[in-house]
Parts: sequence; C-alpha cells; structure tokens
Amino acid sequence: MENEELQQIMHVLNSLVSWVAAGAMMFGGVVPYIPQYRDIRRTQNAEGFSTYVCLVLLVANILRILFRFGRYFETLLLWQSIIMIATMLAMLNLCTNVRVTAELNTKRRSFLDFDWNYFWLWSRFLDYVQCVAAFTLTAAYITYVLLDSALFVEMLGFLAVFSEAMLGTPQLYCNYQNKSTEGMSVKMVLMWTGGDTFKTGYFLLTQAPVQFWTCGMLQVLVDLSILFQVFYYSFYPQKPVSHTTSHTTSAKAL
Repeated sequence: MENEELQQIMHVLNSLVSWVAAGAMMFGGVVPYIPQYRDIRRTQNAEGFSTYVCLVLLVANILRILFRFGRYFETLLLWQSIIMIATMLAMLNLCTNVRVTAELNTKRRSFLDFDWNYFWLWSRFLDYVQCVAAFTLTAAYITYVLLDSALFVEMLGFLAVFSEAMLGTPQLYCNYQNKSTEGMSVKMVLMWTGGDTFKTGYFLLTQAPVQFWTCGMLQVLVDLSILFQVFYYSFYPQKPVSHTTSHTTSAKAL
C-alpha cells in the first residue's frame, strides 16, 4: 500500500517537473524581451534595441519550422518557435511605431522600394510583415522541392540553430571594439547563460537532432565569453570609464 502511494507521488512529481520544463522551454526564450518591450513603451525610445535581433530570430525560427517537415522533432519545440516569431513581430511593431513617431520629417521607406541601403529600416510594420512573408514563401518552396534530399534537410536544420546560436557574437565583438562592457546589463547576460544552458541540457536529454544541442553548446560558449569580458574589463580597464550611459546596438539587445 505504501509503495503504491509512493509511486503515485513520484508520478505526480514527475508530471509536475515535466510541465514546468515544458513551460520553461516554450516561454523561457521570450522572457528577456518582456522588460525590453515595457521599457520601450514607457520611454518611447527604441535606440537601445537593435531590430536585427528580430530579423535573426525570425529567420532562425522559420527555418526551424520548415526543418520539421524533413526531420521530426517534438511539438514542444515547434510551439517554442511559433511563440518566438509572434514575440519578435510584436517587438518590431512597437519599435517601428516609436521610431516613426520620433522621425516625423524623415522620408518614408518601404520594402517594395527594394533599396538595400534601407533594408530592415522601413517605416511601416506592414513592410516587415511583407518581407517575412516573402522569405517564408520562398524558403517553403525551396524546402518543398528539395525535401527528399537528406543533405538539404540537415543543412536546413543546421542553419536554423546556428543562426540563433550566433546572436551573441555582435555583442561580443562590440565589447571587444570598445574594450569595455559599459552599458551592457550583466543580469541579462546571466539570464541568457542560464536559459541557454537549460535549453542545451533539454536537447541532450530528449535526444533532439544533433544540430540542436551542438549549436546550443556554442551559444553557451558565446555567453560565457561575454561574461569573461565583463570580468576582464572590470579588473583590467582598457579605457577611462565614461559617466554617461551608452546604448548597445547588439543583435542580442538588452
């Protein structure tokens, strides 16, 4: 009798842990952008956030969804991509509205102008939606044509997770150029590191495709490199400390 009760308790605990882990996987990636979204709405200033992070994450998650047609992975990761795409579109909508309001006298730029000098710097949210739709349809058609090619499918999965893994490299390079991490939120980097470590461990435990956990490890390595820069430039400053707050335009925006 006692053994049956113990087994029931363990079953409930295992179910609870599984639900918590699933929720963390689906929503954990968007959590760092919630305070950024609220801050932009409060200040009506989007200069501290680079919309290129939205571009990279949109591309990465669209490719990941297409990868699932060629090689199955669990539905949880599919929902993670869908939630991230919705979040990035919301960020783009807010940033576009704030920027256009602040630049009333600036000439309006459109996706249909096909001007590469202003790529991803358009004046309407609709232009970003058109670009994302065009990319999705093009990538979907190519995937449909080459879906029987195992090499193409594996490359598609690699591109999806590798592009996401490289999100921290612009920040890493920016810190190296400035010889400082001033203006960068250390708490945010710690959140990235914790989230990426959890995600990589989840990929390994659930035996996700090799592309997922390999690039997850790379992402953790980039996060740790940024944290090392924080330590190094704090104890070995390379330039005088400025008294003004600088805004980073990294791809992994704060």
